Amino acid sequence: MAAVKMMEKPNKKQVLLFYCVEAEELARKIAAQSDHIQLQSINWRSFDDGFPNLFINNAQDIRGQHVSFLASFSSPSVIFEQLSVIFALPRLFVASFTLVLPFFPTGSFERMEEEGDVATAFTMARILSNIPISRGGPTSLVIYDIHALQERFYFSDNVLPYFDTGIPLLKQRLHQLPDANNVVIAFPDDGAWKRFHKQLDHFPMVVCAKVREGDKRIVRLKEGNPNGCHVVIVDDLVQSGGTLIECQKVLAAHGATKVSAYVTHAVFPKNSWEKFTHKNGEESNKAFAYFWITDSCSPTVKSIEKKAPFEVLSLAGSIADALQI
Repeated sequence: MAAVKMMEKPNKKQVLLFYCVEAEELARKIAAQSDHIQLQSINWRSFDDGFPNLFINNAQDIRGQHVSFLASFSSPSVIFEQLSVIFALPRLFVASFTLVLPFFPTGSFERMEEEGDVATAFTMARILSNIPISRGGPTSLVIYDIHALQERFYFSDNVLPYFDTGIPLLKQRLHQLPDANNVVIAFPDDGAWKRFHKQLDHFPMVVCAKVREGDKRIVRLKEGNPNGCHVVIVDDLVQSGGTLIECQKVLAAHGATKVSAYVTHAVFPKNSWEKFTHKNGEESNKAFAYFWITDSCSPTVKSIEKKAPFEVLSLAGSIADALQI
């Protein structure tokens, strides 16, 4: 009987979820997933000089509670005020503290190719590694599809990084397609293949490669056969989208009947998503049939809402599960 009790799962904990302004919509979706998640608020005010004047509401009531914060580091200008809150919450005698940062924004800036380069990903990891320890111990840090897997080693033992992925959302969506049996997964380079192929190994695969010809970087088909198939390009993030467009051209030239794309993080600076929208509501041979993203980058989600071919796969359910770990 004692052994049976040891195997039983503990009851779900009640979690108080704070959030930044731009992540409010995602926070509400997370809270809707479970009665064990309750939203809490912060007054995001500023002094006349522009510096933050912040107030955590009901601070006395969160003592002894499991507390979490949903962050969105979409630009350097919003990081400082959120870090101020992130560093304050664990010190309020909370039972545990979890930071959910769906998109680790400096993750693509981890390489030092010559003396003088600054690895901002390492800097951000060092900052987050210094979050104060709560009564329950180190902060749990939830991140989705971090750009370079080695970045997990940038964090110190003062935090417990939990790396999750949006790929299960994509797999679920692909199985709902009318041509689900004709889907081929394509990777724009070997890096994307190394990251994701094990999670998608029940699909046929195509791998592209970027090669340099003079001053140009050309995308070519490296292996696999897209002929006659609905090909879905998979990567962790998109910036300008130039590589995805070049991949689409190569795949179409090799006989793909339809090309779609999935990225966990739709960064799209300077509204670069506009080049992917369907013109006049109609698809062309050069357009992406679907472009799936998650809501890890909240500002982008608001910009592309109801614009074909974009479709948002929400991380809300996955985050709600992570808060119970």
